[in-house]
Amino acid sequence: MTKAFSAFILLASFLAVGAVPTAAPTSPCAAVHIIAARASTEAPGPGIIGALVTQVQNASKQTVSTDSVDYPATLTNYASSSAQGTKATITLLTNQANACPSQKIVLVGYSQGAHIIGDAVAGGGGVAGLGPATLPVSLDICLTHYHYAVVAIIQMGDPRHVPGQSFDRGTSVRAGLFPRQANQQYSSTLQPRILSFCDFNDPFCDSGADVEVHLTYLDRDQNTAAQFILTQIGG
Repeated sequence: MTKAFSAFILLASFLAVGAVPTAAPTSPCAAVHIIAARASTEAPGPGIIGALVTQVQNASKQTVSTDSVDYPATLTNYASSSAQGTKATITLLTNQANACPSQKIVLVGYSQGAHIIGDAVAGGGGVAGLGPATLPVSLDICLTHYHYAVVAIIQMGDPRHVPGQSFDRGTSVRAGLFPRQANQQYSSTLQPRILSFCDFNDPFCDSGADVEVHLTYLDRDQNTAAQFILTQIGG
């Protein structure tokens, strides 16, 4: 059993016990729509990142609807799970942008959830352990809605983390388990709309050895992430 897979299994036991999904109300064509992607092994719903969603809903002066990515969020078949999650995120984003073209959209994800929202907007797969390459959200959505609609992206503990990016936050100096490739980088339009949190010794985004680092981003960074989202959506 590899060190990385052992850490994945340990993470599963922590999240399965400690994460309590929090469902958020939805309404058609609210001013803002948040799509949340849960971490590996969490029950369906937003997972622990739902606390950030709720904070934004409570603090915003605008109407805020939410949805959660419906995908396996498993570790034992991670390549298949993340590919399904990416596809499901693209579907949610496409449907939402078409149904509510003037709406501001926010994407938030934790761990595997951070991975799939990144792959949805920049392309995924194509590296060892992730299966075939996948394309990002369609060009039509990008041109007609996407670059205007998606105003904020929050990632916590992204296994595809690459250090030294303008949107990186935290103490990480190393790449994650599946670093994003040169042909899968975020567009220059999106980069100012992203915050990606990764700290030193996180086993998944920093190739480290301390699972506790990976589990506690909300303790350290939730308020920063919420304020960024509120600024991006306009209060």
